[in-house]
Amino acid sequence: MKKDTSTLGKVIEIDEARIKDHLGELVRGSVEDTLNALLDAEADQLCNAARYERTEARRDRRAGSYERKLQTKAGEVKLKVPKLRQQTFETAIIERYRRREASVEEALIEMYLAGVSVRRVEDITEALWGTKVSPSTISELNKKVYAHIEAWRNRPIEGDYPYVYLDGIVLKRSWAGEIRNVSVLVAIGVGADGYRKVLGITEGHKEDKAGWSAFLKHLKDRGLTGVRLIISDACMGLVESAAEFYPEAQWQRCTVHFYRNVFTVVPSKHMRAVADMLKAIHACEDREAAQDKANAVIEKLTCLRLKEAAERIREGIAETLTYYSFPASHWRRIRTNNPLERIMREIRRRTRVVGAFPDGKSALMLAAARLRHIAGTQWGAKRYLKMDLLRDLDLSETNVA
Repeated sequence: MKKDTSTLGKVIEIDEARIKDHLGELVRGSVEDTLNALLDAEADQLCNAARYERTEARRDRRAGSYERKLQTKAGEVKLKVPKLRQQTFETAIIERYRRREASVEEALIEMYLAGVSVRRVEDITEALWGTKVSPSTISELNKKVYAHIEAWRNRPIEGDYPYVYLDGIVLKRSWAGEIRNVSVLVAIGVGADGYRKVLGITEGHKEDKAGWSAFLKHLKDRGLTGVRLIISDACMGLVESAAEFYPEAQWQRCTVHFYRNVFTVVPSKHMRAVADMLKAIHACEDREAAQDKANAVIEKLTCLRLKEAAERIREGIAETLTYYSFPASHWRRIRTNNPLERIMREIRRRTRVVGAFPDGKSALMLAAARLRHIAGTQWGAKRYLKMDLLRDLDLSETNVA
């Protein structure tokens, strides 16, 4: 006999919203009753007697109660806080919730530092604590956040950082009814211990020499030393400023940015072949072999009538081979700006939802908040490079000399 499944499917219908509300009210009522019972028990202990108990051991008497509202995970509850005639009623329950309120504030600050939007903060607080935190409260907390971020941005830089990566990101800001660009400049470094650190972030109206000079001065004033190699794209203002503030450091042009620059003058039908040629240059075992390979690529591109691509390689290839002066096991991670590019993508992802910022400071603060969060994750907790190899290379070169 065939069952009528369509009928059976309609036998039980559950109003999930109503059940959820009902269960929520049951839980809230249970929490309220439990907390009030605990308050009564604490009052009895202080009086050394129950509410209406007559005994010679009684130390105090009740003097009524006052109502106090308290936010809990189960929702808002009403507490009847006892009053005593001879002493002030101080309850451990209220104190615990005072500490809880402080932890809520800290959690809100951490959420903002993690780049969580105001709307999302409201939703999260409602889910965790049964009530939404108002935008005005979040605004006040953000003022504290700004102070924390400023302190973090200006903290002293301790120790040497042989490898420093520099890059900038352009965000949008509104100005007098117009949308204009604002640049945020970022630096990360690999320290002598092999760990990555966010070294700095600042606002630069443009990615020009003035902006980069101010940023590098900021880094140097805070104590950035021991820089051996600066990795970046070919922004001339950056390269010139780096030479002024860190004349002993070498410069490595990011190979990925270099490839992209060459690809802009390569027809699509030749793109794959040219990409393979460029990769072959940087796959060589040493700098001399890489330069020889580059010369061969230039000659081949010229024969293919890709003269402009050949010229760009001729002019810029030497700038991409600096990494050969450092330990071979470091090459893959110091010939591109990829370690910083990934962070910049994360900043773009977080700031994209904002659209145009009201001012440059807001853009800087949100980008810095995201960087500060990233710095506290596994990103900065794992050893990135074995820097003893760099020290060994220095010793071997000294012995040869």
